[in-house]
Amino acid sequence: MVIKKEKNISLPGLHGRPIPTDVFYAEGGENKPVLLFCHGYKGFKDWGAWNLMAEEFAKNGFLFIKFNFAFNGGTLEEPIDFPDLDAFGENTYTKELDDLKVLIDWISSEDFPYSEITDLSRFTLMGHSRGGGIVVVKAAEDSRIQKLISLAAVSDFGDRFPKGEELEAWRQKGISYIENSRTKQKMPHLFDFYEDFKQNEERLTISSSAKKLNIPYLIVHGTKDPTVAVEDAHDLHEWSPNSELFLLEGSDHVFEAAHPWEQDELPPAMEKIIKKATEFVKK
Repeated sequence: MVIKKEKNISLPGLHGRPIPTDVFYAEGGENKPVLLFCHGYKGFKDWGAWNLMAEEFAKNGFLFIKFNFAFNGGTLEEPIDFPDLDAFGENTYTKELDDLKVLIDWISSEDFPYSEITDLSRFTLMGHSRGGGIVVVKAAEDSRIQKLISLAAVSDFGDRFPKGEELEAWRQKGISYIENSRTKQKMPHLFDFYEDFKQNEERLTISSSAKKLNIPYLIVHGTKDPTVAVEDAHDLHEWSPNSELFLLEGSDHVFEAAHPWEQDELPPAMEKIIKKATEFVKK
């Protein structure tokens, strides 16, 4: 089976920065359901085992699309890691939702280069971690999305901001830094990030979006996730009447993957996720 890959397609974002985008699919076969994947916080489309995951979904008959949020800290030339920390500092949840709109508009347009091989009546959004929260919000407000999958998703954006004195110190300085434990970079957050959240809090309340969902929703989470507690998955399941909870016993936030991922095989947990997600979309 020949897997076609188009890497680092440049889509113009709404805020002056490009959105580097990858498309994976197998040649031939029937028209393919679309699976659009969003990375998480301090993530990127080429992290760890995401490329292997993309190939597996392509083998399973999907047109699989993944991308870097325009302000994730990568560039078109260097989409891996964070060469542009200024951009990272300027990111907001609403910018990520705008980026996602650009992708959905592109896929749904007459100019979409793969329209002749896709089946847009089977259009699924999938997001990991923070990206899982973003896809819940977007799926609730965009009727073009037919199914939804979240992997280790957060259930509350507001809860993840600093509180009290720490929040006040951030407000006073206008900027705060978080160390990336892998790259050792000091990654900036402008206070605008928090202000943008407060100005759009109603839209960005994941519980409200989850309760509005009337499409099938698969919630995937590891029971030993140290980054986003499994309780977040239970919350999402409780709020979403049309959801299914798929827990991976003993699995962590990245389902035993890591960056860089040097192996040719996916971790067993990710193989289970791909099998489950394929069945979920195609049933």
